[in-house]
Amino acid sequence: MARGKLRIYLGAAPGVGKTYAMLSEAHRRVERGTDCVVAFVEHHDRPRTEVLLHGLEQIRRRDIEHRSAVFPEMDVDAVLERAPAVALVDELAHTNVPGSRNAKRWQDVEELLRAGIDVISTVNIQHLESLGDVVESITGVRQQETIPDEVARRADQIELVDMSPQALRRRMAHGNIYQSDKVDAALSNYFRPGNLTALRELALLWVADRVDEYLQQYRGEHDIRTTWQARERIVVGLTGGAEGRTLIRRASRMAAKGSGSEILAVYIARSDGLTSASPKELAVQRTLVEDLGGTFHHVIGDDIPTALLAFARGVNATQVVLGSSRRKTWQYICGPGVGATVARESGPDLDVHIVTHEAVAKGRGLPIARGARLGRTRIIWGWAVGVGGPALLTLLLHGMENGPGLANDVLLFLFMTVTAALLGGLAPALASAAVGSMLLNYWFTPPTHTLTVQDPENFVAIVIFFAVAVAVASVVDLAARRTHQAARLRAESEILSALAGSVLRGETALDALLERVRETFGMESVALLERQSDVDPWTCAGSVGPAPVARPDDADVDMPVGDHMALALSGRVLPAEDRRVLGAFAAQAAVVLDRQRLVGEAEAARRLAEGNRIRTALLAAVSHDLRTPLAAIKAAVSSLRSDDVSWSEEDEAELLEGIEDGADRLDHLVGNLLDMSRLQTGTVTPLIREIDLDEVVPMALGGVPEGSVDLDIPETLPMVAVDPGLLERAVANIVENAVKYSPGGERVTVAASTLGERVELRVADRGRGVPDEGKERIFEPFQRYGDAPRGAGVGLGLAVARGFVESMGGTLGAEDTPGGGLTMVLTLRAVPGQVRDGPGAPAQVVS
Repeated sequence: MARGKLRIYLGAAPGVGKTYAMLSEAHRRVERGTDCVVAFVEHHDRPRTEVLLHGLEQIRRRDIEHRSAVFPEMDVDAVLERAPAVALVDELAHTNVPGSRNAKRWQDVEELLRAGIDVISTVNIQHLESLGDVVESITGVRQQETIPDEVARRADQIELVDMSPQALRRRMAHGNIYQSDKVDAALSNYFRPGNLTALRELALLWVADRVDEYLQQYRGEHDIRTTWQARERIVVGLTGGAEGRTLIRRASRMAAKGSGSEILAVYIARSDGLTSASPKELAVQRTLVEDLGGTFHHVIGDDIPTALLAFARGVNATQVVLGSSRRKTWQYICGPGVGATVARESGPDLDVHIVTHEAVAKGRGLPIARGARLGRTRIIWGWAVGVGGPALLTLLLHGMENGPGLANDVLLFLFMTVTAALLGGLAPALASAAVGSMLLNYWFTPPTHTLTVQDPENFVAIVIFFAVAVAVASVVDLAARRTHQAARLRAESEILSALAGSVLRGETALDALLERVRETFGMESVALLERQSDVDPWTCAGSVGPAPVARPDDADVDMPVGDHMALALSGRVLPAEDRRVLGAFAAQAAVVLDRQRLVGEAEAARRLAEGNRIRTALLAAVSHDLRTPLAAIKAAVSSLRSDDVSWSEEDEAELLEGIEDGADRLDHLVGNLLDMSRLQTGTVTPLIREIDLDEVVPMALGGVPEGSVDLDIPETLPMVAVDPGLLERAVANIVENAVKYSPGGERVTVAASTLGERVELRVADRGRGVPDEGKERIFEPFQRYGDAPRGAGVGLGLAVARGFVESMGGTLGAEDTPGGGLTMVLTLRAVPGQVRDGPGAPAQVVS
C-alpha cells in the first residue's frame, strides 16, 4: 500500500488562520468529490471556525479519563476503520493524554500515513524542536509540546499561513482568538508586536529553506546547471592566503544587505600542481566563515577556474567573491589568472566581485609547487621547440657566411633540447636530440650534405650531444614525476587533515560527511550501503545528492568497508590514485554510522536505567512512606469500629483527626508522584498571566503549622508572569520542606525582592544546611537528604517545585543561609514596565 501524503499549514503564532485554511481546503475537496473527513479539529469556540465544520463528516472522538477528568482525543482506530481518502488532524504537536495509543499526535498521524490515508494538519513555528531555544529567547516561554523537525520536513506540502502582527493583534482585540478575559494578558505578553514579528520571520525563513530544498532536488532531477537567482548565495574563493579573511568579511557584509543570503567559502586543491596554502590559515578562515554563519567546503579540481565555476553553479550561487591577483606584472605572461578567467566564463547569471586587499601584486608569499604532469599547452610548446627549433636554428646558422663553428653549433642545438625538455618533458626532448643530431651531421659535419662523419672528433661530439640531451630530458621528466607525487600527496594530506579535524571536533552527522565526499570528488550522489549478510539485499544507511544508487554494482565507484558495507558514488569514474583518500572517507563514514547507533543505544539504555531507578525508588517509597499513613488510618478506623471499647467524644475526635491527617499526607504524596509523572512526560503546560506575588504566596502557606513562617513581600514589587496554580504548588513544596528541616522554635523566612528584570523569592530556614556538593542532588527525584524524619515524604517535593518553576521560565536553586541553614532562591520574570516606585512599606505577615 502506498504511503499517504502529508500537507501542513504552518503558522507563526496561534490565531493566524491555520485551522480555517485547513477546513476551507477540506470543503474544496469535498466539492470535487474527495472522501474527506474530520479526524480531530478543535474550534476553540471561534465562531467562524465552528461554522466551517458544518457539512464535513466528523469521526467520533475517544474520551480518556485522567485525574478525575475526561479528555477527548483522536480515535485512531475509528479513523483507520473508516479509511477515508483524506483526514483532517488539527494541532500536529499536541501531546496526547496519558493512556492514549501514542504519546504524541504526530505519531498518530504517522499511523494514518502508513495506512495510505492522506493527512492535512496544522502546526505553529514555535512547536518545531530545533527552534525551541530561539522561541524561548524571543517570547520568554518554553514550548513543552514540540515535534521533530524531520516530521515537518518529510511533509509533501507545506503552506505558510501568514498574517502581519498588526492584523493578528486586531483579530485578538476583537475576540476572534481568545475569550475576552484573556485578551489583555495575551496582547501584553506573548502577542507583543516584537514577538510576533520575530516569530513571523522565523516562519518565513524556515519555509524558505524548505522551498530551497525542493528547488535543489528539482534542479538535480532535471540536470539543470544554469543559475536560478531565487536566493542570494555568495561563493568565496579562497587560496589559503591571508587575504581570505578580507574576502570572507566582505562577503558577510554583502550577505547582510539581503535577508536570507548564504555564504559558502570554498578552497580548491589542485591535484596536478597544488599551490602552497597554509593549513593554519585555512583553519582560521574555516572558523571565521562558520562564526559568520557560512559553510566551508574543500574541493579537488585540476583546473581552478573550471572547478570554482562548477561548484558555484552546483550550489545555485548568484555571486562569486575573489581577491585581486597577488601576481606581479611580469607573471601575467603565463596567463590571465583565476579572477579574470572566472569573470570571463561566469556568464550573465553569475556576478563576480574582485576585492582588493593588502597583498595585491606583491607576489606569493610561498613558492609555487610546480605541476607535475605538464599541461597540454606546455607539451605542445615542448614539441614545437623540440622539432621546429632545431630546423629554424639550422636555417639561421646555414645562412651565415662564417658560422660559429661546430663546437658552438653543438651547444646551440643542446640548448634547444634542454628547452624542449623543460617545456614538454622526456618525449619532446628525445625527439629534439634525434632531430638535432641528424641536422648537425647533415649540415655542419664534414662531409656536409651526407649522413657520414669523416672526423672521429666530430662523431664523438655528436654522440656526447645526444647523450647529454637524453640525460637532461630524463632528469627533467623524473623531477616532474616526483613533483607530481609530492603535489598529489600534499593534496591528499590536506583532505585527510580536514577529515581528521572533523573527527576531533566531534562532527558525527553522516549526511555532512557524505556531502563532503560528494564535494571533494565532484560526484553527483553518494550513498553508504549495508547489508546483514552476503545473501541479504542492500539497504541505504545514508545518502546525499539526487538519485543515489541502491547497489554497489550500479555505482560508478564503490569502496568496500568491511564485508557488508560499501560507499557507492555516482557521477564519474575516479582515477586509481583517488581511491586511497576515498578509502579513508569510507572508513570514517562507517565509524560515524556506528557512533550514531551507539549514541542511540546509549540514550535508550540511559532512559531505561533512569526508568528502572525511578521504579525502584517508587517501590521503596510505596513500601514505607505510603504505607505509613495507610497503617495509621487503618489502625484508627479499626479502633473506631471495635465493639470492645467505648470511646469518648474526645478520643473519637482524636482518632478522626488522625485519619484526616493520614489522608492529607497520602493526598500530598500521591499528588507529588502524579506531578513528577507529568513533568517527565512533558505534559505540564503553564497558563502564563500577570499577577502579584502577594496574591499567590500566602495561599501556599496553608499546609504548614501556624506561626512557623515569617512572610515579607513588599507592595512595590512588580507583577510577575507566571501560572498562579503552578507557582502556588512550587512555593508550597519549598516552604513545607523548609519547615520540616527547621529546628523547633525557629521560623522560616519567606522574603521577596526585585533584582533587575527579575523578582526573587527567598525561603530561608535555620536547619543543618546542605554541603555544596549536595545542593543540586536535593532537586533530583526521590532524594531525601541527611536525617530526614521517617515518613516525611518520598523526596519529590523539591524536584516537582523546580520542574514547575522552570516550566514557567524561572529558576530554583539553593544557597547557604548566613548563620546556618539553607535558603531556596526562586527567580521569576518581572513584567516589563511594572516596577512600582514609592516608599510604600512592605507587607509583613506572620503565618
